[in-house]
Amino acid sequence: MIFDLDHNYLLSVANLLAQNIEDPDVLGQIQDAWYNFIDSGQVWALLIGSFFGYTFKGFTG
Repeated sequence: MIFDLDHNYLLSVANLLAQNIEDPDVLGQIQDAWYNFIDSGQVWALLIGSFFGYTFKGFTG
């Protein structure tokens, strides 16, 4: 036999594909995560970090 299928592998793939989704509102979850990203101030950390990273890259590049 060329291919030896492991049944345990197939069961784990089946469990991965057949999950129960508790909150199917994916776009609502993305929107909530975005608002949390803005409200928590993480967007400022991202912008400041990007600015300093680009600035220091110019010094070391």
